[in-house]
Amino acid sequence: MIAEFDSYYIDSIQEKDAWKICDLFVTNEDRFKRFFPNSLEQNLNPTLSKYFCEKKYKEFYNKDEFLFTIKEKETNTLVGLIYIKELDWNMKQGEFAYCVGYPFEGKKITTKAVQLLSQYAFEHLNLNTLQIIVHKDNQSSVKVALNNQFVWKKTLVKEFTPPGEKPLDMELYELYHER
Repeated sequence: MIAEFDSYYIDSIQEKDAWKICDLFVTNEDRFKRFFPNSLEQNLNPTLSKYFCEKKYKEFYNKDEFLFTIKEKETNTLVGLIYIKELDWNMKQGEFAYCVGYPFEGKKITTKAVQLLSQYAFEHLNLNTLQIIVHKDNQSSVKVALNNQFVWKKTLVKEFTPPGEKPLDMELYELYHER
């Protein structure tokens, strides 16, 4: 376990998480298809999720990308996922991406998890800069950034293209480690 808060805990991805991750993506397909199309595509059935978890487990331990699960303590229900990705070890920088299931939205779970994982990234991964890239209309995600003292830096023009849409401008928020 990486951290815990309230009635939840954060852990690194495990190969045994495949069924729960498949269920999370399938039951939240409409919610995730716009901004998590690649992860969704890789988790449309249990077999794909098994390969996804194996790959993410290896990436975690090779320090290529870090995928964390958020689960309820009492039931082990998978609440959501948080990535630390786009790692640049020379610049000591990484980017957060996160998703949470329908029943858990609006409960500040992601805000608290990002807070704890920011500390983890600074203290254990020795990163100095963390980023969140979000579309301005995704107010929940903007609140996660602002509630964790991430500062808006700039608009990234045509940064992300959702499936079947034109490229979208995205907003870049950053948090720096105070040493």
